[in-house]
Amino acid sequence: MENFFNYITKPVRPEDVDVWFRSNNIIPEKLELFYDFTYSLNKTIVDTYLGNTTGNETKIVMTTDDIENHFKWCWNRTVENFRKESITFNITGEHYEYYNSFFLDTFYNQKNDEIRNSIDGFFDDLFDTQKPFTKSDLDMISSIYKVLEKNISK
Repeated sequence: MENFFNYITKPVRPEDVDVWFRSNNIIPEKLELFYDFTYSLNKTIVDTYLGNTTGNETKIVMTTDDIENHFKWCWNRTVENFRKESITFNITGEHYEYYNSFFLDTFYNQKNDEIRNSIDGFFDDLFDTQKPFTKSDLDMISSIYKVLEKNISK
């Protein structure tokens, strides 16, 4: 249990982060691009989703097909927006499955509004190279980086 606690909370020394980035071929500028992609996708999802509203607004019930179609539309729009800037991501692939699974769990199927509303802050924190990283952060960054790296045209 102590090892797990250290894994998710104990900061890694900055020089070890540099070694981690170099050994995993993580280029800071490309990491920033992948943050931009992730941020854009999240913003598109949040700004266009009609279900699970709170307050005085009418709650719209979204079916599984509606959710899948919404994510696919947001994904295609994000990919197309990057393509307009001559940055070409594949439409389908492991990266699509990775983000689809993430957003199904943390946004679409999430009952807790606080968690749903914290996704942008989570990505801001995760991709912030100026803050101390934990081993857990480095593993997540590496996973996202590798899955997007495999699915971007060079």
